[in-house]
Amino acid sequence: MSKPKIKNSEEIEKISRELKNQNKKIVTTNGVFDILHAGHVKYLQSAKSMGDCLIVAINSDSSVKKIKGNKRPINNERDRADVLEAMECVDFITIFEEEEPSAILEAIKPEIHAKGGDYGKGRMVEKKAVEKNNGKVVLVKFEEGYSTTGTINKILALYGNNK
Repeated sequence: MSKPKIKNSEEIEKISRELKNQNKKIVTTNGVFDILHAGHVKYLQSAKSMGDCLIVAINSDSSVKKIKGNKRPINNERDRADVLEAMECVDFITIFEEEEPSAILEAIKPEIHAKGGDYGKGRMVEKKAVEKNNGKVVLVKFEEGYSTTGTINKILALYGNNK
């Protein structure tokens, strides 16, 4: 079965060139998107509203392990991509192997790169790659009370000792 929204890096680079030739505004975001929650949904909808096409770059399983430890991700990269694919506001998904998304962002050359408001622009590794191609980083309002780590901790607190 074909996954029309899930593209490899070569395909996403070609799509990005085609969109730019059509004068479409490309918005990107990146992250793990492990256990999707309402905060993610609102964030992705907000990012999509900034342009014509939203491309979500997700960390591969191996890069998530390097960043978050061996117990993560909870859901593998294909399952995470499948969940994102079902979202109307997401136009394309690509999976990147590196710990940070600079290479894929340099290939896509987005006009806007959306990042959660819990990040400060100064500590964002993406900023240099985006601005190198005349794009800008936009912080999206952080939805208080929503986090994957918080969800995992709640599950563990409620069910962690059950056998």
